[in-house]
Amino acid sequence: MAIEFAQSPRSTVGLEWEIAIVDRATGELASIGDRVLGLLDERSPGGKHPSITSELLTNTVELVSGVHETVAGAVRDLEQQLAEVRAVIDELGDYELICSGSHPYSQWYDQHLTDKPRYHKLIERTRWWGRNMMIWGVHVHVGIDDRDKALPILDGLLAYLPHLLALSASSPFWAGVDTGYASNRALMFQQLPTAGLPYALADWAAYERYVGDLVRTGIVEDHSEVRWDIRPSPRWGTVEVRVCDGVSTAAEIAAIGALVQSLVEWMSTRLDEGETLTVLQPWYVRENKWRAARYGLAAEVITDVSGTEKPVADDLRELLTTLAPVAERLGCAVELQSIRATLDAGASAQRQLEVAQAAGGDLTAVVAHLARELRGEVEGAAGTTAGTAGTGTAAAGNGGEHEASSE
Repeated sequence: MAIEFAQSPRSTVGLEWEIAIVDRATGELASIGDRVLGLLDERSPGGKHPSITSELLTNTVELVSGVHETVAGAVRDLEQQLAEVRAVIDELGDYELICSGSHPYSQWYDQHLTDKPRYHKLIERTRWWGRNMMIWGVHVHVGIDDRDKALPILDGLLAYLPHLLALSASSPFWAGVDTGYASNRALMFQQLPTAGLPYALADWAAYERYVGDLVRTGIVEDHSEVRWDIRPSPRWGTVEVRVCDGVSTAAEIAAIGALVQSLVEWMSTRLDEGETLTVLQPWYVRENKWRAARYGLAAEVITDVSGTEKPVADDLRELLTTLAPVAERLGCAVELQSIRATLDAGASAQRQLEVAQAAGGDLTAVVAHLARELRGEVEGAAGTTAGTAGTGTAAAGNGGEHEASSE
């Protein structure tokens, strides 16, 4: 089957940020997303908000930026949308907003499904695994100027998948349990039949045959239901990185966006110059993903086809130096180098674990911490910025100081 790849300006960027709603008193997930979206729609010209959408579960709203030349522009777009959601949440009075890869203690059977046919079909097929998708992520789209670059760049990005996952890891808790993983979300999401790591496909025609096989056998209705960690997005003319856990500060999403944008532009330029990108063996890619999910920024990863191993944090620092000239050209140098703050202070998973330990294991303290981070009220946290949209009370939770994306 033929799949058209849209025209997209080279290395433009779009960001998606999934935000969870929690009860201010208990910190539990709150299934009021449809109510929030209804109020936002009422206040929007034409009766429909152009950018803020529903997700699989009604405890979630998704913020979707427009197409931007710079990461800073895309993040400002998201911050403005977050401020709109915040205004509604604060008016309702009993709720808070958080973002992380998972909620520390809410249970799947208490959550409500958004009433859309595609979601009902997904849950009917996937049952228990699908109902357990209490997960939130960050997606980064980067424009590709030539369709035939999309799959080579995707393959090249797989060598840096553990770096992105470790940097964003924020789901150490699941249903009240310390899982021992920095990103339990990454391993949970790949249980869906078309999610997880992409297959090695030689060219665009092979991708079209793959999607055609899935459609013909009733696995999917179209290519948008292929939910790989990194995938081509033909509708937008982009490569979309979806492996990252949700992050709770605007500065962290900016850092992740800058890293992805810089990597894609770097690889695109190398392809233009006739270079062959490094493509790791699939078994190395799979092992790297597991190590990053398990250990986060403490992981040791495989960096080349000969099996060289290196701490992912050290490799990230070297990568920041390599990408610095690219980021300068793209206008995201400051955002890219801010990754060093996360390397120094720890990613969200580490911060959550430290908060839980300080609170004697009280996970409501983790939800309160995440709410404060999203409001920009936690000084000194990696990636925290005073510019994050929103004002109001300190946080949800009675203990003091935590997608299912189907698009």
